[in-house]
Amino acid sequence: MFDYQVIKSHEFPIPIISVGNITVGGTGKTPLIEYLVELLRDEFNVAVLSRGYKRKTRHFILAGPDSGVLDIGDEPVQIKQKFPGIHMAVDRRRVNGVEQLMKKIPDLDVILLDDAYQHRYIIPGLSLLLIDFNRPITEDCLLPAGRLREHAYEKRRANIILVTKCPDRLKPIERRLIVKDLKLFAFQHLYFTRLGYRNPIPVFMDSNNILTLSEIKATSPEILMIAGIANPRLFKRHLRSISTQITEMTFPDHHSYSHRDIEKILQTFSDMEGRDRFIFTTEKDAVRLRKFTNIDSEIKDRMFLIPIETEFLNDDTENFNNQILKYVKNNRRDSILHKQ
Repeated sequence: MFDYQVIKSHEFPIPIISVGNITVGGTGKTPLIEYLVELLRDEFNVAVLSRGYKRKTRHFILAGPDSGVLDIGDEPVQIKQKFPGIHMAVDRRRVNGVEQLMKKIPDLDVILLDDAYQHRYIIPGLSLLLIDFNRPITEDCLLPAGRLREHAYEKRRANIILVTKCPDRLKPIERRLIVKDLKLFAFQHLYFTRLGYRNPIPVFMDSNNILTLSEIKATSPEILMIAGIANPRLFKRHLRSISTQITEMTFPDHHSYSHRDIEKILQTFSDMEGRDRFIFTTEKDAVRLRKFTNIDSEIKDRMFLIPIETEFLNDDTENFNNQILKYVKNNRRDSILHKQ
């Protein structure tokens, strides 16, 4: 009905960049949103708009320093804590969310729409589609038979397609096969990315245990892995580079940890026999775990998260950055090209 304009889409006089996917589950949207924020925030006034998945509120909220997971959702909290200087907002009705942001922030330069590829009430200026290297959309089926939210041919709506979670050494023949299978239009740009894992940092801000990755590896540690994400396989593979002694506890994506969950985690940790034991989790899980402030301080000092970042392959970082910056510069509200 959007295609035939039975349902109307809205266009706004401000640069809007949509980031989303066709596949159910994690394709690396949040790391890419954070990459775009990092790229744009020094030169532009940036806002991120999300629906706030699994939050307990329903209306528009412009996040503040004290906004919690129940207010705006785990990923928006993660983004706001990482980049306190940007505007982080949530609204189930994205059109209203954009209108509220433009009203409340008159000098706003650009809005990033998180997980909005299927949200066609808004026409973005740039639409970024993420495809997991390990789950090609051309070989998948619609739900419930497969993992696709919509037909793979709907990739036609994307201006930029990013194949995410690629192996560190992507073979030229693998790249050529993907290009062939996707059958992109001339206006579409294709990039290949991987997840870059950074040094561990404490989950709790009041932890006194500041250890480097090399110091942790030197102890030949035993690791308890806590992951409530869509696909923990890559996270576990990274932890194997730290230690081969891994006890795994996985939960559903966006899992809301309960006191019973924490008791099980702590009991599993105490049952581990190694002298040097650590708990490793993801950034998204850490946001939800921080509310349990009554955890013993000795265990807090053993809890670390692994930050992840989007990294471009084939020396494409500059090309991608220039494409994003050029779009925002040419379409900001005070731009001569935009006025024309």
